[in-house]
Amino acid sequence: MKRHYFIANNVKYLELVEKELIAAGIPENQVHTLSENEAEMEIHQLHPVADFMKTDVIRRGLQGLMIGLLGSALILAVAAMFGWWQAVGWTPFVFLAVAVLGFCTWEGGFLGFQQQNKHFSRFQMDLRSDKHVLFVDVTPDQEMLMVDVLDTYPRLQPAGSGEAAPEWLMRSQRQFKNFVRWAP
Repeated sequence: MKRHYFIANNVKYLELVEKELIAAGIPENQVHTLSENEAEMEIHQLHPVADFMKTDVIRRGLQGLMIGLLGSALILAVAAMFGWWQAVGWTPFVFLAVAVLGFCTWEGGFLGFQQQNKHFSRFQMDLRSDKHVLFVDVTPDQEMLMVDVLDTYPRLQPAGSGEAAPEWLMRSQRQFKNFVRWAP
């Protein structure tokens, strides 16, 4: 999937764009608006970016996980090389390795919560000047559909593209939402 970014200075305009994209067949969980004016977005029923997506928690958490895996492997390798496991067994070393893995992952995520998502940092100046960022995640077969809809909105300024969430994740979100709606 590919993510396309667009900038607009009017929330009412973005409301029309979002509604038309969804009506054209792009699922609503693939259309989001990033704005510093949350109240106005709620009034116009725009689909906001989830709070955790505004942070770098996922990327930093994965970095912490990688560091934790290296640290855990190092602990187990040192215990094996020096034969320390023969004196006390593997249990304390495995527990220490798991603790290091957990701590590094947690610390990476914690640091990520304190940082802005690296994909959204390029829009800081626009957001501070009361502009709003629409981003649309599309599959290759939805790309022309999106272009056809957005061609009718000339005041929507293209702001680049990037990698989107995987398609299986988007599909899972839709299925879960349908399940929750259906469940008693």
